[in-house]
Amino acid sequence: MYNWDLTPAEARTSQLELAEKVIQQDDLPEVRLVAGVDVGFEQQGAVTRAAVALLDFPSLALKDYVIHREPTRMPYIPGLLSFRECPAIIEALGKLSSVPDLVLCDGQGRAHPRRLGVACGGVLTGLPTIGVAKSRLCGKHAELSEEKGSQVDLVDHEEVIGRLLRSRQGVRPLYVSIGHRVSLTTAVDYVLACLTQYRLPETTRWADALASNRGKALERAQKQLEKVTD
Repeated sequence: MYNWDLTPAEARTSQLELAEKVIQQDDLPEVRLVAGVDVGFEQQGAVTRAAVALLDFPSLALKDYVIHREPTRMPYIPGLLSFRECPAIIEALGKLSSVPDLVLCDGQGRAHPRRLGVACGGVLTGLPTIGVAKSRLCGKHAELSEEKGSQVDLVDHEEVIGRLLRSRQGVRPLYVSIGHRVSLTTAVDYVLACLTQYRLPETTRWADALASNRGKALERAQKQLEKVTD
């Protein structure tokens, strides 16, 4: 069990230590179940809410979901979101009916100043994990074509830490990075495989919608799960 009761200075030191344990090569099973995770906060930040959506792969049909709430352990500190969000994510993943073969996190993986974003929580769960962020935290990149599927490396201090991916024509890119047990090229391939007609992969769309119950997502999810069990 990881000790989350850390000061910011201790957390930064722990990030550097955990970053050394990230496996950056492909070490994942056949992917039949893929999960998406999203984290929000309630009661003015006092409560952390983690939503996990479990999808069949490659059909991307919803198979299960969990919403877990717990007291927030760390205040918002730039660069330390993994210590603020991962405790609730790990608890939520543990409540799923089946263990996912791959997890897509709404956030950074290795594309982080200390190479340990929230997606690198896979080091603690042991699960293959990918970071799929909506914005850049660090690094530089060449110009990215507006064409769907365009890619360009994200580089920090001469190290490739991620890849920009244009998921739809003319929309803002996604920032894909290694979380754990997945190479960068394979990570991009799985993000592409989880896309439909939207900017975000279905894993993220379901998790984000469930977390906020946007568009009556909980009702839609329950109806879909009832069809599966009929």
